Amino acid sequence: MNTLFNTTFESDEASHYQNEVHLQPQTYELQESNVNLKLTVVHTVGFGDQINKEESFKPILDYIDAQFERYLQEELKIKRSLFNYHDSRIHICLYFIAPTGHSLKSLDLVTMKKLDSKVNVVPIIAKADTVSKSELHKLKIKIMSELVSNGVQIYQFPTEDEAVTEINASMNAHLPFAVVGSLEEVKVGNKMVRARLYPWGSVQVENENHCDFVKLREMLLRVNMDDLRDQTHDRHYELYRRCKLEEMGFKDSDSDSKSFSLQETYEAKRKEFLVELQRKEEDMRQMFVNKVKETEAELKEKEKVLHDRFEQLKRLHQDEKRNLEEKKRELEEEMNAFNRRKVAAETLMGHGLQGCSQQPFKKDKDKKNFFSLPSACSLTSGRNLN
Repeated sequence: MNTLFNTTFESDEASHYQNEVHLQPQTYELQESNVNLKLTVVHTVGFGDQINKEESFKPILDYIDAQFERYLQEELKIKRSLFNYHDSRIHICLYFIAPTGHSLKSLDLVTMKKLDSKVNVVPIIAKADTVSKSELHKLKIKIMSELVSNGVQIYQFPTEDEAVTEINASMNAHLPFAVVGSLEEVKVGNKMVRARLYPWGSVQVENENHCDFVKLREMLLRVNMDDLRDQTHDRHYELYRRCKLEEMGFKDSDSDSKSFSLQETYEAKRKEFLVELQRKEEDMRQMFVNKVKETEAELKEKEKVLHDRFEQLKRLHQDEKRNLEEKKRELEEEMNAFNRRKVAAETLMGHGLQGCSQQPFKKDKDKKNFFSLPSACSLTSGRNLN
């Protein structure tokens, strides 16, 4: 872009580690001689850097549609000011293709197919000095063949105007353009030219034998700038506008049909919207009722489970209580039996002690009788002797 407009645009270099695609629009006021140009450059930061590239083109489409929507809203105003309106619609997409020599990637085909109905797509082979002339020619043929076979409609320079028919026809044969960019000036011969220096020589940016940069600049800025704007308005914007108005309920009236009425269309669309709103409200109400019923059923089921659990615990508690009471009764019986045995034992011990206390007196008495017997015997024997 710096080489194309011979200007150094202030833009920070973006990294290749973005989580998703971001679009960075920057607007510049350019002036050359008496010509003023308001240029908006939109960088697609992070495009093709993600592992999953399935939705890489979506932010670009959303941005283009957003600019169409802004213009449509301005156009639908009661008091319009389109003559001084800053047109932010995208008039051209320079789609850069990597000079790998392996033709287009799947992401390139899918993205250009999505973009061809919304913006003028011009394919460009970047860094064309890394490919030899023979390989570059084969690569161009292969790219155009794949675009045609996949139904991608790129921008074709118009050939209806006799003044530009010949030059545009020849330029269409050079698509896609192979370009080289550089702001570095190098002395070649007796003049200073913009070129890229290499150990083996230099590649001049504005030398048509080296690259197609001059052809690209001529086609975009000098010959077909007005046609690019007309194509954007008459083709891409009108397609978006028609689809948008059809969504809003507007239709074109035929000569045989009833004349078009904006009020009737508005009323019909309003009724349709109210019916749809009522239907959604009824669906939400029914959904709420069903949800409440499901919740009540779940609560009842949980309540039943809790009740069954309570009854089970209650039965277990009663069984444990019954077992404890039975054990208590057995322990009381054992205590009573123990007490009875204890009393009987104490009674027996009492009787035994009393018997032991009376036995000495009996022995003394027996001893007394024993000692009286000899005297009696002696008396008897003496009398018998006498």
